[in-house]
Amino acid sequence: MKTMLWVVRGVAALALVSFGALATAADLVEGKDYRRLDKPQPTETGKKIEVIEFFSFSCPHCRDMEPILSAWVKNMPADAQLRRIPAQFSPQWVGTAKVWYTLEGLGEEKLVPGVFAAIHNQNLRLDQDKPFFDWMATQGVDRKKVEDMYNSFAVNGKVARAKTLVQTYGVQSVPTFVVDGKYTTDTGQARRHEDVPALLDKLIDKARAEHK
Repeated sequence: MKTMLWVVRGVAALALVSFGALATAADLVEGKDYRRLDKPQPTETGKKIEVIEFFSFSCPHCRDMEPILSAWVKNMPADAQLRRIPAQFSPQWVGTAKVWYTLEGLGEEKLVPGVFAAIHNQNLRLDQDKPFFDWMATQGVDRKKVEDMYNSFAVNGKVARAKTLVQTYGVQSVPTFVVDGKYTTDTGQARRHEDVPALLDKLIDKARAEHK
């Protein structure tokens, strides 16, 4: 047992070294670490620096990114705020986009890890309405409230707008992140999911400096 603990701690230490190496880099390299949008987009987070994650519950890479992103959000800079926008690259992804906005509308974002697990580990078709309603009921959420939110004008409107935003930002893969409406990066540029938090921190620093 002690040997296993030492190995786990050693891996964690290596991960921290990787974070630090990226976080203390003198400069980000445009075209390598991030891209600048040709047309900066308006943000929706007021005075806070907006960080958008374009994602999908149907995407295995987004599933892998989820625990890393959740850990980062707990300690993200106080002047930044995360927004999540579901991409819809297939009909199945439209269903899971509705799942996200239903969770958000009901204030049940804590169920995000469970949704990923249900889809990718249990092979549940939560992109379809009835399996999703059934699953939500098993999580202790009133089924009627779920159905009403899922089928609401508000959720359908957000799904339609999300599709437009994916096109506006030129998103071609997920997870993709946009900072301050003008810097975009993806896990390919970060090279590893574990490197994304440090890269986002640097882009937030860059945005903050430009605001000043």
